[in-house]
Amino acid sequence: MFKSTWNYPTTMMIGENKIQDLKNACQNLNIKKPLFVTDNVLVKNKIFLDTVKILDNKKFELKIFSNVVGNPTGKNVNDGVEIFKKNDCDGVIAFGGGSGLDVGKAIAFMSAQNLPIWDFEDIGDNWKKANSEKIAPIIAIPTTAGTGSETGRASVILNENTGVKKIIFHPKFLPSIVILDPILTINLPPEITASTGMDAFAHNLEAFCAPGYHPMADGIALEGMRLINKWLLKAVIDGKNIEARMNMLTAASMGSTAFQKGLGAIHSLSHPVNALNNIHHGLSNAIFMPYVLTFNKDVIEKKIIKICQYLELKKNSFDGFLEWLLDFRKKLKIPHKLSEILDEKDFDINRLSKMALEDPSTNSNPKKLTEADMKIMYQNSMSGKLFL
Repeated sequence: MFKSTWNYPTTMMIGENKIQDLKNACQNLNIKKPLFVTDNVLVKNKIFLDTVKILDNKKFELKIFSNVVGNPTGKNVNDGVEIFKKNDCDGVIAFGGGSGLDVGKAIAFMSAQNLPIWDFEDIGDNWKKANSEKIAPIIAIPTTAGTGSETGRASVILNENTGVKKIIFHPKFLPSIVILDPILTINLPPEITASTGMDAFAHNLEAFCAPGYHPMADGIALEGMRLINKWLLKAVIDGKNIEARMNMLTAASMGSTAFQKGLGAIHSLSHPVNALNNIHHGLSNAIFMPYVLTFNKDVIEKKIIKICQYLELKKNSFDGFLEWLLDFRKKLKIPHKLSEILDEKDFDINRLSKMALEDPSTNSNPKKLTEADMKIMYQNSMSGKLFL
């Protein structure tokens, strides 16, 4: 008989123009002095400025923190905590893609802690070191359909001193309220739509293939992949397709919900190149995907066939799924090889392989991995050779 502990997310306010309910969300959580956290690009965008106006009244004392970079750092979090405390903020509104959401969640969490953020890395029971009583409430508002950070209980933060991305975990990282509004995503460029969409697909795919007993996560992951298969290309071709944008936001949240079961080597390989080479996380996930799948083939083939059946692909086989995936990436204009976006001279394969093996996602890869395995997958991703 299997034994496990399952966790499922939060209040979700979903639909076109649901952002107008932000004021009610703050009131529901008794947030009167929110810290609005976003990244250093989005802060200048009209969707951000329009959202801020919703709280532009005497009921709220709003402060804005936007010192957040694409691969967010510990300093970003520490700077935000300083602003939070200095202004006696009582809640966080995390707004943006994965970087803005991850930093916003981490600020809310760290505002109540005395230990350094790295003490809460997702290893063992580190999360139990936290002071759980005064963690600020969080409202999460994604503006991309990829990371699913809005339904996650962790943030991925770069330790600048080591150059390593760390997963910081606590159950109260989970936002209290999430607003999924497709209007906030309609102006995303096609290439960002494609990369973030493939990030969501990677979450659902790796969660489904991860070992362990979690049929609820498996069911969510399958449906998440179906939605992405149906709607991602439509969102890329026509960014103003509200139905496509809404379904992609939903699929992204589903991916994050499902991957509490686990991830795998797609993420293990991605995190180091994101940290050292500043490559977009969704793009690297999309590139590494077929190389990891073919490496894991002998232990995931039956699960891949189930995916084929659920997606109603033409061929119900591992090779059929791989053929579909390569064609799907091509339609989305995703590069086939890492060498198309990363110069060989900037590719420190030995350091990357060691970091990939030590990544927390490695533990839930369907196949046990060694540093040599990581090196093979990196080499294949540079050359374009699939492990067949």
